[in-house]
Amino acid sequence: MAPCAKVSIDPVAQFVSDVRTGLCKKGQKELPSKYLYDPLGFALFEVITQLPEYGLTRADERLLRRHATEIVRHVPSPALVSELGSGSGRKTRWILSALCEREPVSYYPIELSRAALESCESELGDVECVSIVGVEREYLDGLREVAALRADGVHLLVLFLGSTIGNFDSGADARFLSEVRSVLAPGDSLLLGIDLWKPPERMLEAYDDPQGVTAAFNLNLLGRINRELDGDFDLRQFEHVARFNEATSSIEMHLRSKRRQVVNVRRSGFAATFAAGETIWTESSHKYTRREIAELAVACDFRVEGQWVDDEWPFAENLWVAV
Repeated sequence: MAPCAKVSIDPVAQFVSDVRTGLCKKGQKELPSKYLYDPLGFALFEVITQLPEYGLTRADERLLRRHATEIVRHVPSPALVSELGSGSGRKTRWILSALCEREPVSYYPIELSRAALESCESELGDVECVSIVGVEREYLDGLREVAALRADGVHLLVLFLGSTIGNFDSGADARFLSEVRSVLAPGDSLLLGIDLWKPPERMLEAYDDPQGVTAAFNLNLLGRINRELDGDFDLRQFEHVARFNEATSSIEMHLRSKRRQVVNVRRSGFAATFAAGETIWTESSHKYTRREIAELAVACDFRVEGQWVDDEWPFAENLWVAV
């Protein structure tokens, strides 16, 4: 029997479908967080990572800068590197530089955002002995493409830095990591960044900064719908809200309607009605305990090879090996 052909979904059509589904959902309206990252959203997020309240990115960078050589010692040679959601690639420099101490490296950043890939290629273009090939795809589709490129005997190191795994709903994190594992061969590695639990007030400050950058980042999602799907959201009639969900140990970002209103999304062919105070849930960021991390690795068929934790802003780099 011939294998089933893979159906490629047009990104704009997918955006249309996801917006219609999310804004017509009964109860809590929601929009997938991946749509926060258009070129303007990506630029705003880069500003967020530099804010004093947002210590996560600096913790991630500190750990990679201090421990890259030690981390790389656990990665067999020769190695091919792929990164899920590279962003600007600034943090990745330390791992690639450490690998370059022993051999030339092929690096495949996977991003939905063309702007992010261009920024990554610009940021890392001066790292000697690194060949960069950007992959503009969904994470898993891109990873399958990269895995198919490697020659026999080449180790695959997958980077999933930052805290993106925390953006998955409960249970979806394990499903996603299990799918990543299914692409890997035994002995391949995953370097996974995970934000750790800390006092809620400290976490909330990171997602609702007084300068209003995170608010602009969140509201830009409605602006993107206006620009790309011919929507008529009045951004002045929505406000950014960050809240702590104790039941799920996560920070949630919402956009709250200031009044009763009807918004048209013409390209999606529908209108959404909002009550005063009703919200659109745009992102969650789950915060893990170290015990949860260990349990998650086992559940997804990985062995914990090493863990490095930042004390200033509790955050962990986790090196897992596929079993």
